[in-house]
Amino acid sequence: MPGPWRDVACDWGQASIEDREQHYAEFLSFMPDVQRFLYGEGIGASALAPAIRVFRRDDVASARVTLRSGDAPIVFAIPRVELYFFHDIDLAILAVEFCAQDLGLASAQDALFRIARAYPASWDEAGYGLHCCNGVELLDSEGRILATADYADKQRFISAVCDRRSAEIAAHWAWLLTPLVPAHGAGADAIAFQLIEQERIPLLGFLACDDPQCISRDDWVRLGLAAAPGKPGDAPFGARYIDDFEARYCYDRFWDAERGHDHIATRMICSGYAFLMVGDAANPRFIDAEHGILAKFRHQYFLLALIAHFHRAALMVFRDRLVTAMGLLADYAPETVKRFKREIRLIHENFLRFTHRYWFSEVTTQGPAHDIFARWSAQLGTEALFHEVREEVNDMMDYLDSDGLRRQANSVVRLTVVTFFGLIGTVATGVLGMNIFDFGHAPVLQRLLLFVLVFIPVAALTFYTAAKSQRLSEFLEAFSDRRLSMRAKLLALVRVWRRG
Repeated sequence: MPGPWRDVACDWGQASIEDREQHYAEFLSFMPDVQRFLYGEGIGASALAPAIRVFRRDDVASARVTLRSGDAPIVFAIPRVELYFFHDIDLAILAVEFCAQDLGLASAQDALFRIARAYPASWDEAGYGLHCCNGVELLDSEGRILATADYADKQRFISAVCDRRSAEIAAHWAWLLTPLVPAHGAGADAIAFQLIEQERIPLLGFLACDDPQCISRDDWVRLGLAAAPGKPGDAPFGARYIDDFEARYCYDRFWDAERGHDHIATRMICSGYAFLMVGDAANPRFIDAEHGILAKFRHQYFLLALIAHFHRAALMVFRDRLVTAMGLLADYAPETVKRFKREIRLIHENFLRFTHRYWFSEVTTQGPAHDIFARWSAQLGTEALFHEVREEVNDMMDYLDSDGLRRQANSVVRLTVVTFFGLIGTVATGVLGMNIFDFGHAPVLQRLLLFVLVFIPVAALTFYTAAKSQRLSEFLEAFSDRRLSMRAKLLALVRVWRRG
């Protein structure tokens, strides 16, 4: 891949001792089939390559973010910008990590609410993108601006939808994805993409708080559902909607508001779109990026999120490809039918490979990770989506199979008709091996000429019979029906040459 991206080979043998230990813990967190999916299998020429190919860029060092108009900008460090490509699926996932310290709770809530926006859903009275950051600037290590968000460019986003029926993404995200370009503006040699998700980018958040037990229930709801900050005492949603918030979204295996357990106090909230891990900043084990909870968050739980969102995105890709394949049928012309059948069979082959290599209902036996992945998949609805797409693919294949059997049956009928009428001439001239004309002693040229003179009308008669085979088969069916009168049988014979 050209540009600033570099291929990240999974060569752990050259890593430092600390990284090797982290890779060891990460690798053993998953079951064998998931290990093969993430890391491949074996080494050398016969090794099985992983299903994921990772690219990384190091030119972006930080981001200067202004959350709201009039707010002081917040500088986030960006330690990771990675692009994950998945084999056989035509799918890529961009991962960008933002890090900041000493934020207030309201600022952290607002950052989770505003930063992960691919494009504005609408605009406020001042012309700013609604629910988007007021400004985002990507900076290099020397503080130079590399790219700037353009959420306020209302005309550009509206024109993309109205003129090209395609959603445009903000300029700083588009710059990060270069040389990938949106499909509506891609040239012949470009790597084109289109968005699968909507404007809210799925996010993971890790918050180390001074005293997480002091967070109110309303603020827990705002954090877990990535909602905007609000006034104390004001609930972000209706009471009935959040009445079962703890049961639906919170995983409190390591959390107790009364501090009544000996584990590191950690609350995990999973709403499908967002995953939050909140704990005590005073506990060095919680914020340890090498061996603590933070290390698990950045490695094991990040990969859980990658797999969960990959499953959903891949199924959406398959569904989109099925819709596109149906669009190939233009007036059921023979050429479009061939393209349709070819595309459906290719989708079926890819879906089989996805099912047997990439689809996991269980990724780990470790209790917390196992429970979180099950909750994640349920929140995203991937199980129901999987069965829906599989049924659609199988319906398409059943149609192709039935259509093939129908065509095969028609071919058998036509061949039977041609054989039936050809049998009349064959028996009439070949009974008892008798030859009406004896040309066995004629010169070679005369026999070749006679062969050509006989071959041409016989071939023409055969092809003519094949052309009329469908109507001739109807005549034979009527002729063999003892319930029909002779007049009806003669009319069936006349219909063989009738137009229309």
